Amino acid sequence: MKCYFLIPALVGTAVVAITGISHASGNKITEQSAKAQAMGNAFAAQADDPSALAYNPAGIAYLKGRQIQIGYGVVLLPQTEFNGVTNISSPNTTSEMANGDLVAVPTVYLTHEVTSIPLSFGLGVNSFFPLVKRWDEGGGLREVASISIKPVNFQPTLAYRFDDLNLAVAAAADITYARFSSECFLYNGALGGNLGMLGLDATAVGYGYTLGLLWKATPALSFGASYRSKIDLKFDGDANFMGLANSASLPPPYNAVVPGSGTTVRSRLSADYTLPDNAILAVAWKPVQKVTLEFDAEHTGWSSYKEFKVDYQSSAPIYAAVLSQPVPKKWHDVWSYHFGGQYSVNDYVDLRSGYTYEENPVPDSTLGSDLPDANRHYFSVGTGVHNAKAAVDFAYTYVLFDDRTISSSANNPQIKNGTFKSDAHLLGISLTCKF
Repeated sequence: MKCYFLIPALVGTAVVAITGISHASGNKITEQSAKAQAMGNAFAAQADDPSALAYNPAGIAYLKGRQIQIGYGVVLLPQTEFNGVTNISSPNTTSEMANGDLVAVPTVYLTHEVTSIPLSFGLGVNSFFPLVKRWDEGGGLREVASISIKPVNFQPTLAYRFDDLNLAVAAAADITYARFSSECFLYNGALGGNLGMLGLDATAVGYGYTLGLLWKATPALSFGASYRSKIDLKFDGDANFMGLANSASLPPPYNAVVPGSGTTVRSRLSADYTLPDNAILAVAWKPVQKVTLEFDAEHTGWSSYKEFKVDYQSSAPIYAAVLSQPVPKKWHDVWSYHFGGQYSVNDYVDLRSGYTYEENPVPDSTLGSDLPDANRHYFSVGTGVHNAKAAVDFAYTYVLFDDRTISSSANNPQIKNGTFKSDAHLLGISLTCKF
């Protein structure tokens, strides 16, 4: 019953999403401010507003006074379409569309300059890895009924500026609280269809750190670097499996394992997952006073995600013998490349645009409908209006995924072959106040 192994795979993907939809790779959200988003998230060498905390925290050492930025990102989740053959539709081709969702990703950044010494404090509150995915419960990909991730990251930061060297460094603690919930169908056509539904709910807290460096080599040229460490998450929660089949009619040994229709079997669960580390190298150049150009190269260490396993604290056979199976993931490290520019129309208005290319970490062997990832292209535009006391920034990004073909995998035994097509739209707005 290969479909049994899909359930912990779905849980694993959901937990990974806690590291989390940006879209950097897998399910990471790079878009952490409207200004940076409009420039394709090429921002680590500029880092000149409070959202530097997310891209390169060393940048807050150059911010004056006290500043607060409140941002709001809206993600129209990837509109994923599948065309192919599933075990349910075989031998016929089916076309299915994932249910669309909007995900709101708020951000808050606060910075404070100590005027007596070149020291600055900061606090960032944001979300790097939210995820929502839903397929039609009556379709061929019904195993993924729903997955919802709600992570939040707290980042207290300290930055110091060496004025003689035009250099700033920063160190921060990362505290991530994550919660996920999921509902998955257990489907097997040979045994009559839906055998039951598994509901999962769990939370975790993990700790890591972030380092940053910003060197303003000349008035026209600056270099930035940042590193965000891995974070170990230990999940604890509950699992509820409700039988939907007449278990007495199933052949051995399934008649002794699958609970009867309307019967719910509960269990505690635990799982370990390590969020990937992340490193950015960046350079910004001002060829003329009104123009800023930047290029960032970003590396995400997804190779830490080799497999996922949920441990159920239950003696019930459905958990002990069927669901507690390790699921291979075999993700690999990836790079993303960010190009962005800003043109200052005057002292109050800026125009911005950017492009990003991101590799995806999911190999063909473990690609699934829970996260049908692919290499991505981001096209961004935006503007900013500002004065000495406040700034308002706007951004829009269109995300185009390369088509991804699948022939069956460890995560999707219900798919025989087919192609996923996806795109997404991102909107961002932020307000910055200076005191």
